[in-house]
Formats: sequence, C-alpha cells, structure tokens
Amino acid sequence: MTTRQHSGSALAPVGVEEEFLVVDADRGEVVPEAATVVDGARPALGARVGGEITKLQIETRTDPCRHVDDLAAQLVEGRAAVQSAALSAGLRVIASGSPVLGHAVPPPMTEGPRQDRGNATFRGLHDELAICAVHVHVEQPDRDRAVLIGNHLREHLPVFIALTANSPYWAQRDTGYASWRSVTWGRWPVAGPPPYLTSARQYDDHVDTLREAGAIVDSGTIFWDVRLSANHPTIEVRVADVPLAAAESAALAALVRALVVVAGEAVDRGDEGPELAPELMRLAYWRAARDGMGGHGVDVATGRLLPAAALAERLVDRAGPALDEAGDRERVRAWLAWLATDGDGATRQRAAQAVRGRLSDVVDEIANRTAPEVSTGEEGTAA
Repeated sequence: MTTRQHSGSALAPVGVEEEFLVVDADRGEVVPEAATVVDGARPALGARVGGEITKLQIETRTDPCRHVDDLAAQLVEGRAAVQSAALSAGLRVIASGSPVLGHAVPPPMTEGPRQDRGNATFRGLHDELAICAVHVHVEQPDRDRAVLIGNHLREHLPVFIALTANSPYWAQRDTGYASWRSVTWGRWPVAGPPPYLTSARQYDDHVDTLREAGAIVDSGTIFWDVRLSANHPTIEVRVADVPLAAAESAALAALVRALVVVAGEAVDRGDEGPELAPELMRLAYWRAARDGMGGHGVDVATGRLLPAAALAERLVDRAGPALDEAGDRERVRAWLAWLATDGDGATRQRAAQAVRGRLSDVVDEIANRTAPEVSTGEEGTAA
C-alpha cells in the first residue's frame, strides 16, 4: 500500500508511535524482556525505541514526516529493528492490542518514582495495562485551534476503533470483541473521548481539575483519545489498537492528518465542532469495539446503526480533499479494500486460530505480519 506523495512543503508533519508486546520465541507467551529488546534495537533506532510502563511492552517512534511514504518507511524500519533484536535474544515482538498467550494480569511494571505514583493512584487499573495502541501526532502549534479541531475529531473516534480493531484475545481466550483493548482502557478516569472544549485555557482548567482530584499523575497521564501532546506541538489521536501491519498504521496516519486538515478549515470558518450526546458516543465506542469492521456501527449524530464499512467510506469521503492534496487517497482506499478482503486485525487473528484451534498459531501469524521482512519462524507450540 504505497502511493506517490505530494511534492509541496505545506503538509503538516505527522508522526506515529507504535506499541508492541514481547513474547518468548518458542512458547509465544508474553515475557518481561522489554529492556532486552530495547537495548538490542537502540544501535539501529536510537531514541526512536523505548520501553513502556510494563516490562512486557516496547514502543517505536517515527520522526515527524511531511510525506507518508517517508513515515511508512520508518514504521517498517522500526518494526524490523525490534524484531531482529528480539530474535537474537530468543524473543519476538507482536503487533497486537492485547496479549494472546501467557500471564499478563497483573503485568510486571517498570520501576521508578513516577510509576510508584501511578500505582498508588490507579491501583487495580494497572492490572490490565499490558495493551498496545498506535498514536498519531499531527503538528498543530496553535493550542486553541487544536482544541477546536479535537471537537471535530471526536465523532470519528468510534470509526477509528473499528478500522484498527486488533485485540480479540485476553487471558488466553476469545473475548468475543474485536477490540478488547478499547473495553479495558475505557475504565480509566481520563480515557475515552475528550470533553467538548472551546479553548486551550478551558482544556488546561480541566487538566487542573483532574490533577486536584487525584485522577492523574501528571499532564502525561491525560489519556483522552484526542489530546494536546504534553511534549510536542501536536494534536494526538490515540484511540486505535496497534495494527498488525505497518502499512495500516501509515494509512491511519494519512487519514488522521487529512481529517485534522478538514477540521481545521471548518474551525477557520467559525465552526467549533458538533456537541455530541455522551450516551451515543459510549454506545458507538462499545459497538465498534465489539464488532470492528465485520458488523455495524453507530452513527453518533443520529444513533442509527450503519454498516461499519459504510461509516468508514463516509469518513474517507469527508477527508477526501485533504487526502488528494497530500497524495494519500490511494493509500487509504487500498487499506479499506484490504480490510474488506482480509478483515480487520481481529478477524485475521481468529482466522489463524481457526485452522488448527491453537492460540500459538495466532502468535505466529501476528509475529509474521508485524515485520514480514524479518523471518520469525512458523512453528508454534500446542495451546
């Protein structure tokens, strides 16, 4: 899924963070060896690889890129580097929103004062923290404008969940959901869609309220699915499961950036975004997490059920002018066609188990799709 990119320099830079689980190469079980993989990949990736809050996870990052071809190349490079580092240590990394095999509840946490504050604050919520997402950053230095753009993006969040659904298994069983990560993550007091806000000052006031209530450790633990980055001049969309393939993350980034552009144009016309009914948003989140792209989703403006594919097509149509300007429409259309043929990540995970009824085959399939350029072996263990 590649495309020729627009040659202009006015495109907003976009960057991506992908989270992965570390598993034993033979057993396919999650193991607390994240530091081993990070150390092994650092010569190739430098600051573009790091640990996460649990010892089961790692994260790769791209540099800000104006053209999605460049972004996609960095995503492939990052996945190949961490997979190669893992294999050299008898491990593998898998791009799955949730663990398939092994004991991940509670996960072994990294140590440090910030983590201690998090444990004291969130307590049992940390028990189900071994989950992996993909975060898309789009440069937006005007914080007031970014907040209003976030209002427009809120209605698209359930569709992003469906498009990237890739976490059907939990505690070594099929949950019946396409994105179980979205369900577990929704328990947090600062997760889910952000509130409707009209200025950066109001955004900061909400953060102060959460801090005073003891609901966050610091500004970095604002986990809204659209937020202003605490460290970069970006608006960050963090609602999605990490996809199986790097090309899917690249296509998601292209779509998110295009929608940011379209939303920004609406803001510049004086449109501060739709105020959505919270109960419809909650319903749409649940339905998207349950069915992914294989069923129906909720139109958050009307409450009507529509095929998930139709909601995704409508989203691409909305983003169309900005996708064309960036040269990204073909990439995103190819992604939708791929999903229509092979199904979302959850569907592909389940298809791997259906062949022999073995969860180890699911882990093998994920590992092979995570970095197909790197041979991971195909022999699983009975499970």
